Formats: sequence, structure tokens, C-alpha cells
Amino acid sequence: MIKYSTMDVVVIGGAVMGASAAYWLTRMHPGLKVMVVERDPSFARSSTALSVASVRQQFSTAVNVQISRFGVGFIRDFQASLGVDVGIGSLGLRENGYLFVTGSAAQAALMQDLAAMQRSFGAVTEVLDPDALKARFPWLEVGDLMAGSFGARDEGWFDNMGLLAGFRAAAKAQGAQIIRDTVVGVELAAGRVQAVTLAAGGRVACGAAINAAGPSAAEVMAMAGLTLPVEPRKRTVFVIDAPNARHPDAPLLVDKGFYLRPEGSHWITATVPSEDGPCDINDFEPDLNLFDEVIWEQLYARAPGFDAVKVIRHWVGHYAYNTLDQNAILGPHPAVPNLFLMNGFSGHGLQQAPAVGRGLAEHILTGGWQSLDLSDLSVDRVLAGKPFLERAVV
Repeated sequence: MIKYSTMDVVVIGGAVMGASAAYWLTRMHPGLKVMVVERDPSFARSSTALSVASVRQQFSTAVNVQISRFGVGFIRDFQASLGVDVGIGSLGLRENGYLFVTGSAAQAALMQDLAAMQRSFGAVTEVLDPDALKARFPWLEVGDLMAGSFGARDEGWFDNMGLLAGFRAAAKAQGAQIIRDTVVGVELAAGRVQAVTLAAGGRVACGAAINAAGPSAAEVMAMAGLTLPVEPRKRTVFVIDAPNARHPDAPLLVDKGFYLRPEGSHWITATVPSEDGPCDINDFEPDLNLFDEVIWEQLYARAPGFDAVKVIRHWVGHYAYNTLDQNAILGPHPAVPNLFLMNGFSGHGLQQAPAVGRGLAEHILTGGWQSLDLSDLSVDRVLAGKPFLERAVV
């Protein structure tokens, strides 16, 4: 059995969240002994690898806007932001924007309020009436719409695996130890994590642990005798060809029953199943009926150019879904104060990784939130059963 020395911090999960935390910890505190434990370094089934990899400013809570404001800047100037040359010069950010549309007068009014809040943090969100929507996006059917909220800058999509690879390579260059293993136990004493147990590597003593286990986060908490309202939820994503709808500059459209964005000469689309609920962590069987039975009719009604459509491929990913309020759960757990959480992102974790990794590192090293106040997303609200709701969940 491999023997490891005592670590200052053990990070449980090595996808984008765990890699970001390790990167920031070793950047802020050179010489800190950080170990990242990842059971599958191919990331074949990780939420990071299977993400649609987008970033937006259009959130309904100020803290999420601030998190994404930092994230998009980090992603846009990736090499300069990272500060370590890992051979990834660009993440290919494509700023086509996000477009949320609604046929509700009440939702249109809310869009105006949220756009004002988003602009107060530097976003450029504008709310368009149906005539303005038709003028800007003539391929859309707008007769049933009241408004659309559009961010023409700082929103779009990027290279998800490039972000992960950059964080991992930089963390390793800065001294982090990244290993392939599985955490099978969390050892507690006097209300603190003393060590983690690895399937192959045995006991590793540590000063702190970070739960960055994505959809498996609740399993890690159970090892410490704690609960967490995070579960895997399956999302089937379709890549479609629509020869009569070639709009490579289209935004990521979020409609009532689906989302859609261009991908080269094709499109990516998905929906939330009407009977959405937890799935087995190993369930990656696609729900192929969702395109024909749910998405296509709505898509054709919104954009008549999608009259001839062919699904050319598909994939399945898992959301780490926070059942309380679909927002991240961050920071130390009051019952075990050296166990730190970065969980429950509910589909928007990739874009939040730069700011959340920085925030967790600052909290571990200083005892509190520093660059951004992330206390609205703390574990306390979960324990109190008080949701901090995010309306703009996609």
C-alpha cells in the first residue's frame, strides 16, 4: 500500500471545482501541502466534461452575478489570469450572449429589475420588446412573447476541458499532489476531520478537507455522519443538424421548455424532464424521447427554420442538484469546521469555478470570505432550511 505524508488540505474530487481550489490554495500559499484525490482522471462521466460549458451574467441573485463577473474575466484572459504557462493560451470564449425570452408580463417586469441589478455589477443586460427582438433575431417567432433579456457581452461558451486542464496543470506546477484514488472514509475526532481513508492509499492525515465531489457530494458527507441536499440529476443533451437554420452568431436561447445554442454548423439543445428527480450515479442512459416528444415542437414554434431537423448525436451528463434552492453550498460546515464544501451548483458550476475556488482558498487560509462575500451561499441556510433561491436555473 502506498503511504502518504500528512497533508494540510485534502481535496475530495479533482474535476473543475477541486482543481480550482487546489490551484488557488497553492498560488496563495506556496509550500502548502495540498492533495487532490480523483477516482477517474479521464473525467469521462464528470459534470465538468459533460457540461455545455457556458458562462452568463444573467442570474437573479447578486452574488451569482458577481461570481460570474470574475469568472468571465478569468476565462477570457486565461493565460494571464492563471499566471502559470501551462500551454493553454486561450479557452476560445465565444461571446454570442444569452437570450432569455418570456410571454409573461410579470416575468417581463422582473427581467427589467434583474437587468438593472446585473448592470450595477458591470453586465450589459438589456431587455428587448418583441419588435426589438425581431429586428435583432429575425429568425425567431416573437408573436407570443412579451420580452427578451439579452446580454451581448461577457456571455457565451468556452473550452470546458481547457479550463480543467489549466487548473490541474497549474496546481501541480505549484506543488499540489494529484493522485488517482477513491476516498472511502472520513475520520473525525473532537468535531474535526483528522484524516481521510483512500481505497488504495490508506489513511492520510490532514488539517482540512474539501468536498468537491460533484453529484457524489452527499456520499462524502455521509462518511462524516452529515447530510447534504445534493443529488445527481440526469440531463440528455442533443446535437442537431438544421439545414434551414444556419445562424452561427445566435445566442444561447433559453425558452420556457428548452435551451438552444449554435455549435459550429450544428446546434445543441436540451430540456428539463417534466418528472425530474434523482438518478443513480451510474445512470447515463439517454432519454432519447425528449427531443421528439418535448423539444422539437416547441423549437419549431419558436424558430420556423427548424422545420427539418436531425439528431446527429447526444450525450448525458449529471447536475449536482441542490434540492433546497438550486444554488451552491459553500464554506465550512458548522458541525465540522475544517470540512469545507463546494457543492450543489445545479448546472452552473463550471463558470463559477474560478471565483468559488478562490473564495474557498481564501476562507481556508484566512478564516473568512475575502475577495467576494459568499456568505449568502453558506451551509448555514441549508441547516436552517431557508432557501436562497436562484430563479435563473437553466
